[in-house]
Amino acid sequence: MARRISVVVSQGQSSNPVKRKLEEDLITSLLMEPGIDVTVLPHLYDIANGSTGQLALQQIDSNMIVCSWLFERAVHWVLDRNAIRGHRGQVLLQDEADDEDEDEAELAEEKAAGDDKIRVDASREKPNRRIYCIDLRVSTKVAEFIEEIKRIQTENSVQVVGLGGLKPAAGNGTAKPSNGSVALPIIAGPSTNGSSNGHAHSNGHVESNGAVAEQDSSPSTVQRIDEDAARRWYPVIDYSRCTNCMECIDFCLFGVYGVDRIDTILVEQPDNCRKGCPACSRVCPENAIMFPQHKTPAIAGSNELVAALKIDLSQLFGAPADDRSAIEVAAAERDEQLAMAGRDTVGLNVGIPKRHIEPNGSKDELDRLVDQLDDLDV
Repeated sequence: MARRISVVVSQGQSSNPVKRKLEEDLITSLLMEPGIDVTVLPHLYDIANGSTGQLALQQIDSNMIVCSWLFERAVHWVLDRNAIRGHRGQVLLQDEADDEDEDEAELAEEKAAGDDKIRVDASREKPNRRIYCIDLRVSTKVAEFIEEIKRIQTENSVQVVGLGGLKPAAGNGTAKPSNGSVALPIIAGPSTNGSSNGHAHSNGHVESNGAVAEQDSSPSTVQRIDEDAARRWYPVIDYSRCTNCMECIDFCLFGVYGVDRIDTILVEQPDNCRKGCPACSRVCPENAIMFPQHKTPAIAGSNELVAALKIDLSQLFGAPADDRSAIEVAAAERDEQLAMAGRDTVGLNVGIPKRHIEPNGSKDELDRLVDQLDDLDV
């Protein structure tokens, strides 16, 4: 039976009637389901610091489901940069292309977890909750989204009391995910009556004899945040991959990146970024930088990264069909933006680690293959 859960619907940037209809049909269907609090926002990527949309998200302190028109990995880290943090919940509703790459994505995650590099995310604290990110592009059927949301709602409500407190019932919420998400125990919500005798959230409760929580049958609610959100373009850092190597801050000459009080890389001035330029994502050795609106899936946050073992890296990251490396393409993109801003171009002379530059300035096919494998740290 289900407890209350928050569902955020992030609207598309355009007024595309097909997208708008899917959004509104989804919202209407959610209101027919009990125990769901719906928040409708402008496009998540466009939400500005201090905006009403950001404040509305920050007020949600429980598990949440976010439905948007972006890859789920990108959504998780866009939320993170807006100080909405949690563990990544497993979403089973995927498109066919994602399903085909599922095994490869899992291998990549296992490799990252097993290497000796220190990832930034390992030292960052997260609240004890899950965030589920559903890509609205994976289906045109509202019923499929409702089914997945109800599955997640149930996963987060079926609880059993044990000696150590609230624990998941057998078979709920403990399966190992295959999409890079974290499988966690069921997280209990706070008691509304202030007691600690086994009673749980809202109308339902969990008895000390192991009974399952009753359904919260109160009506669903909807909150719409109507504010003008200008389209934005800025990098988003995946801290589960980032090693804080600082290559991005050395490469970018527009003041986008900075460091926090403990010298961890961050996107300090996002609106300094040059619209349409993804160059820094190409130089990141861990492929930790995303531009969620880029037309190339690997840059936009898909799990396509592992496919780089099978095809040319430059092509994977949207480089022109020539013999230039990803680094050379990135330098050319940067020079183009510098020239547009009336500044001198720098080519490969600034912010390119020596490991990327051949002594004689030329590479053969074997050199390029080795470079691609080095970039992946295979």
